[in-house]
Amino acid sequence: MGLRPDSSLQYLLLFPVYLIIWLWSVISFLPWYYITGAGQKRVQSSRIKAKSTTSRAEGPYRSVDHFESLAKEDFPGKDTLDKLFNHAVERFGPSYCLGTRDVLSEENEVQPSGKVFKKLILGDYKWLTYNEVDTVISEFGSGLAALGQKPKSSIAIFCETRAEWMITAQACFRRNFPLVTFYATLGEDAIAFGLNETGVTHLVTSTELLETKLKNVLPHIPKLKHVIYVDKKRMSTEGYPAGLSLHSLQSVRDLGALPENWERPIVKPQPSDLAVVMYTSGSTGRPKGVMIVHSNLIAGMTGQCERIPGLGPNDTYIAYLPLAHVLEMTAEISCVTYGCRIGYSSPQTLSDQSTKIKKGSKGDCSVLRPTLMAAVPEIMDRINKNVMSKVQEMSYLQKTLFTLGYKYKLEQIKRGYDAPLCNILLFRKVKKLLGGQVRMMLSGGAPLSPATQRFMNVCFCCPVGQGYGLTETCGAGTITEVADISTGRVGAPLICCEIRLRDWAEGGHTRDDKPNPRGEVLIGGPNVTQGYFRHENNDDDFFTDENGQRWFCTGDIGEFHSDGCLQIVDRKKDLVKLQAGEYVSLGKVESVLKNCTLIDNICVYANSDQNYIISFVVPNQKKLMALAKQRGITGAFEDICTHPEMEREVLKEITEVAVKIKLQRFEIPVKVHLSPEPWTPETGLVTDAFKLKRKELKNHYLHHIERMYGGK
Repeated sequence: MGLRPDSSLQYLLLFPVYLIIWLWSVISFLPWYYITGAGQKRVQSSRIKAKSTTSRAEGPYRSVDHFESLAKEDFPGKDTLDKLFNHAVERFGPSYCLGTRDVLSEENEVQPSGKVFKKLILGDYKWLTYNEVDTVISEFGSGLAALGQKPKSSIAIFCETRAEWMITAQACFRRNFPLVTFYATLGEDAIAFGLNETGVTHLVTSTELLETKLKNVLPHIPKLKHVIYVDKKRMSTEGYPAGLSLHSLQSVRDLGALPENWERPIVKPQPSDLAVVMYTSGSTGRPKGVMIVHSNLIAGMTGQCERIPGLGPNDTYIAYLPLAHVLEMTAEISCVTYGCRIGYSSPQTLSDQSTKIKKGSKGDCSVLRPTLMAAVPEIMDRINKNVMSKVQEMSYLQKTLFTLGYKYKLEQIKRGYDAPLCNILLFRKVKKLLGGQVRMMLSGGAPLSPATQRFMNVCFCCPVGQGYGLTETCGAGTITEVADISTGRVGAPLICCEIRLRDWAEGGHTRDDKPNPRGEVLIGGPNVTQGYFRHENNDDDFFTDENGQRWFCTGDIGEFHSDGCLQIVDRKKDLVKLQAGEYVSLGKVESVLKNCTLIDNICVYANSDQNYIISFVVPNQKKLMALAKQRGITGAFEDICTHPEMEREVLKEITEVAVKIKLQRFEIPVKVHLSPEPWTPETGLVTDAFKLKRKELKNHYLHHIERMYGGK
């Protein structure tokens, strides 16, 4: 944390605090130790979690909790997604299922820069019970069938994360309509490509996306006949292709509720039937549609749920990540299966400080008070920096107390213990930023830095699990156990799959590496999907072994530790060889440098015919402006970012952090370009999971690459 008392006098003033914490620790340790079962948790943390099914160092590695055979389903006989939901309705019928906040008012707020931000005041959550959701699903599915949607014919959804997304998905699962999913932030060309490739005739969307993104491309999608918008607004048909029909979700429900449509027989899916074609946002090239059958999703969710202890009706999950991402979709289907409540949100309304929440009103976390939450590292890094920014604004005494408590609790966590007094006195307010009830967080989509993971552990008083999986494996691969106190690792293989390593000699990673074997991560099991839709290169990424088990080649480089836990150490595409022969892992360098206080986001770039690396940085506006003021530099944020002295200051901090973390000399960026515009999925420079799109970033900053490498 970097804060120290400035003199012996200040230390003496704080001595009573040290003494109180020490006395409390001595008095409370033994009762706390036995009441909370801390000793047993330490044993669980250090136990062997997975082992090789052979004597070979490369594996395959399998969870010791399901070593004899891989698990395929949690509820015997519930082998399709419609059966899972029907089972949940039978068990939890009158309980709350899906919740959405009403927009009470909205207003435009003009910023000093002249930009206009829309601010919202939202009401309480309004809930649909499991029984009510079941009725809506039945009516909507019946209405889609009445509009000509056929079993085993694909239907597309292009929509933001909201209750209607999940209702649409469940209606499709029930009637065996394979669901084609697209990120709401995909560009027009990518959407048109996917809709034409799958040949869908029906599309579910929102009025906003229909007007802003779809309207221009609809004339180029000749097979599309029906568009269903989920909002309650009235839509004008003016400007849309003549052969296209627009319907509201309510009108389709009304159609489905008519006796002649309601009584039509339902063609139910089989486990081997296609459930979803999920188009990845794609960090490179055109998006690819991953074909996922019912049995794949059920196997993946069985593995994921086994790592979330106590999942059930007492849990509330906050849903704000893109539902077109496999992490969010499987998380929500799992929550519904186990009787949890799902409250819908968005990154712009998540907390009281979120960009769309009017100052003084409540964000979604404060109202919903979730117990479970998924996040991508980018979101956690933002939370980390926001909290630490508040700490820096505290008085010296408050800041020192916070730092003292943070360091004390951090040491306790590293030993496998906790610090209840610090939780009550210091971290209660921080915990309330996410509602105060979160009992577990799961991070996925990209590597989470150890520093951010520890920060979330300490300040939000809950375990932070790190997961590893891909769309091609239904998001399932590994998840850290709740009791695991290590950082930087992604846990042991889930009970639904096994993992082995394949030598990658070119990159210097093999089974003979010391102290642990390394290689490309291959995931095998019933959760491995059927390949890419109409793609001729499936054999390069997927294969079936002699036992009939499917495997996916991830392109990630992993290392298995002695307790059977996996650590992702590299990615083939992120590894660049410099002119002198050194390999630089771009992802590793970026993960480390995100700890710089002046940096909100960073992309490291390396040209293989050069002997040094460069970087593009989205600086933290508040920190950079404050630093500029100290240096006597004035102007708008855009002007500050182009000032040579500010580039030097950011590069200086990058170098200091890199040296402290012990990066190699050739891994430290030599030049930097500061970008005043943040990278969001809307800009097309990052995916919906906030992964960098390296090709797009390279093209976007081509002029600056040439400048920093001396070309211009």
